[in-house]
Amino acid sequence: MATNVQHHSGDARTPWWTGLLAAGLVLAPMSGVMAADPICVEDDRNERVCLSQPAERVISLSPHITEQLFAVGAGETIVGTVGFSDYPPEAESIPRIGSHDRIDVEQVVAKSPDLVIAWGSGNPSVQVERLEALGLPVYVSEPRGFADVADELERLGQLTGRSDAGREAARAFRGEWEALQTRYAERSPVSTYYQIWDQPLMTVNDEHLIGQAIRLCGGDNVFGDSSRLTPRVDREAVLGADPEAILASGRGEEREDWVEEWRRWSGSTAVQRDNLYFIPPSLLQRHTPRILEGTRHLCEALDEARDRRPEQE
Repeated sequence: MATNVQHHSGDARTPWWTGLLAAGLVLAPMSGVMAADPICVEDDRNERVCLSQPAERVISLSPHITEQLFAVGAGETIVGTVGFSDYPPEAESIPRIGSHDRIDVEQVVAKSPDLVIAWGSGNPSVQVERLEALGLPVYVSEPRGFADVADELERLGQLTGRSDAGREAARAFRGEWEALQTRYAERSPVSTYYQIWDQPLMTVNDEHLIGQAIRLCGGDNVFGDSSRLTPRVDREAVLGADPEAILASGRGEEREDWVEEWRRWSGSTAVQRDNLYFIPPSLLQRHTPRILEGTRHLCEALDEARDRRPEQE
């Protein structure tokens, strides 16, 4: 069984086996057996998570976490996950223990996990704290940049006994990321609006990973200086900014209705030049290696927008 999370602040949490110890039901370790060194990493809360041995029964509380685990060869360790964990296809067969915003804590406990990987901004904090209070080791994932995605691949590799695979996945990711940066470093700016939701309209600022992808491709995010990571905006503000390109995801991987909605405003630059682009949400809105594929789509769209500029520009 994995050990509990070690908090920097020093506050102790009662492990699940304390009651068994008090009842005399925990056996003493065999004499002469040396315990292996614990596996310790820092999660995205900057809290130290230690396991006595590689995790063999993992609960994933987000689609991006499920995908990251498969990327390091640890998909077979996942004994429970949440809805929309659909990539790779093998993930479809993993038992569901709720949705990212409504976790069935009893089902999680019934799976006897030796590691729970939670989504910092996506899972209800009260439920995550309850899992910790029950003594389950919890690693919190909250990657905010390209470098964070690579770092997490390495950490998840360590926690699941797949360090080599984690390092190789991270190395490949960093290499492709650097190649994209080099390729698009000198592109001229394209004013860009990226829509992540429709009701209400929501976008991203420059600190968001999608905002970083826009900047990598030479895009100038019209809401990049917002103080909120995912600001709500109104249609008048978007039309007033008059972006050269409008990009949007949607509720599904092939539904382009959010993009098509903008065609009603025929006076906008993006509509006049037909610079309306759809990017499947799983390619840019999940912080996984596939975000590089989504970034390539984004860069190609902005290149097309550059090619459609009138000659006088």
